Amino acid sequence: MHVLVTGGSGFIGSHLVDQLLARGDRVTVVDNYLTGRRVNLAHLGADALLAVIEHDVASIWVGEWTERPVDQVFHLASPASPVGYARYPIETQLTNSIGTKNALDHARRYGAPFVYSSTSEIYGDPLVHPQTESYWGNVNPIGPRACYDESKRFGESLIMEYHRQYGLDIRIARIFNTFGPRSDPQDGRVVPNFCMQALRNEPITIYGSGEQTRSFCYVDDLVQGLLALMGTPDIAGQVINLGNPAETTVSEFAERVIELAGSRSEIHHQPLPIDDPTRRKPDISKAQRLLGWKPVVTLEEGLRMTLAYFSVSNPVQTSQSDFSH
Repeated sequence: MHVLVTGGSGFIGSHLVDQLLARGDRVTVVDNYLTGRRVNLAHLGADALLAVIEHDVASIWVGEWTERPVDQVFHLASPASPVGYARYPIETQLTNSIGTKNALDHARRYGAPFVYSSTSEIYGDPLVHPQTESYWGNVNPIGPRACYDESKRFGESLIMEYHRQYGLDIRIARIFNTFGPRSDPQDGRVVPNFCMQALRNEPITIYGSGEQTRSFCYVDDLVQGLLALMGTPDIAGQVINLGNPAETTVSEFAERVIELAGSRSEIHHQPLPIDDPTRRKPDISKAQRLLGWKPVVTLEEGLRMTLAYFSVSNPVQTSQSDFSH
């Protein structure tokens, strides 16, 4: 099977590529490295089953690689962290609009099923808790996060029209907070921030009171959800939440990171950013019913593996040498 993965050098994309290659698929990655990192695929070396194409998905798709038929398309390209889309707001919008259309046209050309990595951010600061796929969201369309939130919402709308107008087999994953090895330590999200600050014994920065909640899904679980979403028959047109419904406050999460890292960090509070959601928890009953999927890695297990990764890939003075036990 030949699988195309846009954004395959990103955090989630690189783990997906690992799993596709492990099952024997031929994989083409398309990435312009705007926020993706070459190091995320470096461990694969010159794998004969892997082709990496440096290309902006929002530009015209031309070249020999576009002439090779594909059996599946995973569209993961897009900045996904507040730091990333604040730095590249227009690029984010173009990726999730023109880039999504280009990826859809490629899938349509070869009759390939299409999985889109949407986001829990389409729910905005939700007024419904937990969030189900039927909830339309509470989003500020002109706020500083809108370049990401609204472009993902537009992407979902465009994808559904390709399904309705052309009969393309599409599936939409609304991805909730995901963490694990290969996340960018500088991307500004809560897990990399807290882990790096704890490993360096620096103050851990909590924005707001810390009573806001998040639900953290380990990346291996998330990738299994994406594979199940693509591989399950007869679910074309479905929108499915993928995330871990175990909810924790940001303050509780910070304390857990400090404990597991053996850190001397203290907690400092900063003002809450504009439009930052106060509660976030997926209802995954649809994923359980249709895909037979649910997360299996606990928060503690995932944090130990994540801390171990950051301690090795970003050497710092730590008070604990091995986070795997």
